[in-house]
Amino acid sequence: METFQEIFSHEIELTALQMALRATAVFFIAFALIRIAGRRSFGLRTPIDNIIVILLGAILSRAVVGSSPFIPIIFASLVICILHRIFGWLFTHYSDFGRVVEGEKIILYGNGRFIDKNMKRGLVRKEDIMQAVRKATFSDSLAGIDSIYLEHNGEISITKKISLKTNTHKGKLIHAN
Repeated sequence: METFQEIFSHEIELTALQMALRATAVFFIAFALIRIAGRRSFGLRTPIDNIIVILLGAILSRAVVGSSPFIPIIFASLVICILHRIFGWLFTHYSDFGRVVEGEKIILYGNGRFIDKNMKRGLVRKEDIMQAVRKATFSDSLAGIDSIYLEHNGEISITKKISLKTNTHKGKLIHAN
């Protein structure tokens, strides 16, 4: 118990060894916490997912440098992960909850024109949209673009126009893309 107190006490100036041992412990604790939080927190990058990453980093760093008591820090981190898990469950079971917390996609371009009101609402410039177009289509042309959205996670997504052609010998519509 005395060794535990030496390593994890927050009222002393830490040696390099104590800080290294704390960092090792926090690494494994963080690994367990991430497993509890679920893969969503590092895969989707929605605002709520970013919150958990920032909070865990801030809280767990205090455990490494000894600026707060170790056990309460771990408990606080566990609570954050459980809350994230609960929010994830609520998002999957109640779509209205997800819309309220994370927002909805905003259409930025449609029917061959930019929608200035929505661009201002989403704080997006035409240059930002065109950059996304170039990345997605390797072109500066909007000719093949049906619509462009600002997704709730901040990414810009693009939907291409669907072209239907008539197969002349059978008289049926076929999908050309």
